[in-house]
Amino acid sequence: MSRRSNNGSARQYPRTARLNELLREIIAEEIDHLDDDRLQLLTVTSVVVDGDLRHAQVFYDSLQGEEGDAEILEALGEMRWKLQGAIARQARMKHTPGLSFAPDHGVRSGARIESLLAELPEPGPEPTES
Repeated sequence: MSRRSNNGSARQYPRTARLNELLREIIAEEIDHLDDDRLQLLTVTSVVVDGDLRHAQVFYDSLQGEEGDAEILEALGEMRWKLQGAIARQARMKHTPGLSFAPDHGVRSGARIESLLAELPEPGPEPTES
């Protein structure tokens, strides 16, 4: 019995993982095309679709940080129907999932840890034994 490498084929991933990535790509591309200054420098980090495919949580990060979250969430809420329309046009799905948006706290926690580590003093030379 020989084993073939699929090199990232669809059979290696469950359907929802492929759908999560497809929706992330569609939403990120559509946000790039929107003419809204509140959504500048916004990155869609991931999308998590519920098991019944009726709801999708969209996680984002922005260079504006936590200060810009209120404006970003307001803008995404206003553009939600356009984004869902883009999903309906581009994805072959029986139903388009309802979208909700949230900041990606994992990315922000990682950035905070990196900044704390950068503040640590450099270690001195190792003591040598005589």
